[in-house]
Amino acid sequence: MNMKNKLELGSAPLGKLMVKLAIPSIVAFFINILYNVVDRIFIGHIPGDSSLPLTGVGICLPIITLISAFSSFAGSGGAPLAAIELGKSEKDSAALDRAKQILSNAFIMLCFFSVVLTTIFFVGKETFLIWFGASSETLPFANDYLSIYLIGTFFVQLSIGLNPFITAQGKAKTAMVSMMIGAILNIILDPIFIFKLNLGVKGAAIATVISQFVSAIWVLTFLTKKSTLLKIEWRKIKFNFGICKKIASLGISPFIMQSTESAIFIIFNSSLQRYGGDIYVAVMTIMQSLMQLCLCPLQGFTSGIQPIISYNYGAKNLGRVKKVIKRMTIIGFAFSTVAFLLISNFPIYFVKMFATDFELIDLAAKTCPIYFGAMWIFGIQMCAQTTFVGLGKAKTSLIIALLRKVILLIPLALTLPLFFGVNGIIWAEPIASFSSAITSAILLFICYKKL
Repeated sequence: MNMKNKLELGSAPLGKLMVKLAIPSIVAFFINILYNVVDRIFIGHIPGDSSLPLTGVGICLPIITLISAFSSFAGSGGAPLAAIELGKSEKDSAALDRAKQILSNAFIMLCFFSVVLTTIFFVGKETFLIWFGASSETLPFANDYLSIYLIGTFFVQLSIGLNPFITAQGKAKTAMVSMMIGAILNIILDPIFIFKLNLGVKGAAIATVISQFVSAIWVLTFLTKKSTLLKIEWRKIKFNFGICKKIASLGISPFIMQSTESAIFIIFNSSLQRYGGDIYVAVMTIMQSLMQLCLCPLQGFTSGIQPIISYNYGAKNLGRVKKVIKRMTIIGFAFSTVAFLLISNFPIYFVKMFATDFELIDLAAKTCPIYFGAMWIFGIQMCAQTTFVGLGKAKTSLIIALLRKVILLIPLALTLPLFFGVNGIIWAEPIASFSSAITSAILLFICYKKL
């Protein structure tokens, strides 16, 4: 972060600054989602019974999500801390060195996670897949995809986990390009490997691994070049337990948000398999993919705004922090409402992106309005989550993360089907989302008043 970027974060007109940082971040998040969603789109159009390979890949989602969650654990935990230190660096010459130490220890954590996750999932992948809802028909597809995907675990950790440190410097466009390179490459390679080379789900996984490798190289190149202020200095990399603990305390919230998403995938898939069969697992794969596509612009928006909150909070510019929070929340709520209206009124057009089977399309289109029933208010929760992470308020952020997934959604998904069958699983999502969003709004209001 050069002096120009510092001045922009601290004093540039908020409207222009928010647009400048948000748009590249939105694009980056959307592109990041495309890594896996594009795979599902192409896989859903494989000739024959497209629901089986799509269901197989859907069963892999808990593991894919968990791998991404660990990268967010280090990245989303470390980047706000680094941004706060950069905000202090105008008056504290040692702050920049502390920011570099945070980045270096985040890198060490990502390398450690890569080794552990790859080993665990390679050793027990078939067992895990069966636990997660794979049937005898879908297990081969799931196993084929996951066996290749796991090869790229290290690249996923670096590209997703280190990219927030680029955004933290006010370099949102650079962060966007790092994801864009990989995603565009994935879009190009998917049809070649899946259809042209006739590799099916294996081809989708190969395309993804290659794309993630290229993206990781780009991120590392930027964070190690001399012209970058906040960078990895190989000679100075040193493990610091205290720094890792601070990263973990802040990163635990986004980690839980994503890792519990993995737990939800497992519970949903296994319960849907029990109460509805393979077709309902495919329906859930489509709905979860649509949820990712609908929310990724909002995730990108809030992620792009977060450095402004962190920097100005570190610089004690609380009036500017309050203005950012207010504008972010209004825009977030408006966006989630529009997304809700579109998906609720025109579900079939979205579902057709992922399927050609008429029965699957019809069932998914009928289910979507229920599953997305509380999306209109969910934007407030995401803005609240971003605010608390940006302010370094780890405990409050953790409470919000636990509330929706662990306290509400998982118990509801386990109990409601006992009374309402497969529909109970679907209704668990809107009930949990509405309740947690209301709670998040109250906590955000209290925090806003105290600033």
